Amino acid sequence: MGDAANKRVTVQLALVVVAMFGFGFAMVPLYDVLCDLTGLNGKTGVASAEGLDGVVDEERWVTVEFTANVNSQLPWKFHPNQKRIRVHPGKVYAASYYAENLSELAVVGQAVPSVTPSRSARYFSKTECFCFNQQRLEAGKGEEMPLRFIVDKALPKEITTITLAYTFFKSEGEG
Repeated sequence: MGDAANKRVTVQLALVVVAMFGFGFAMVPLYDVLCDLTGLNGKTGVASAEGLDGVVDEERWVTVEFTANVNSQLPWKFHPNQKRIRVHPGKVYAASYYAENLSELAVVGQAVPSVTPSRSARYFSKTECFCFNQQRLEAGKGEEMPLRFIVDKALPKEITTITLAYTFFKSEGEG
């Protein structure tokens, strides 16, 4: 292979690397859009209590189910304090979870929510959630973790059940 051929291959490989980097960089906003649409990675809405119109759909009921998981790297017990509640769209509701640190050291965790069916994610908003911040639990201690949410009145009529799932992960850099 001659010098010209080597230069051509080097330029082609450099272009491939630049194209791959550009594609990866472009995927970040597309991933956020995908998460917003599907409810993956906790991309539900966040609402302020002041921004709510106060109009409640008293004619309609939606069941909200709660589930909880803990990543194997986190020595915690974690569960919802209620398995499900029936809600009227447009009204703010409160629920809670309980987490307990089973280790002999303080540990910091981060909850990552997801909503199913994925179409319901854009209609489910939290006004308060333990998932907004990392949670530190001292050794052997437990804590109630509050959640306040609202289901939008524009939720499609065929969706009658929404499942809110949280997975707690050990925070990076925590011993």
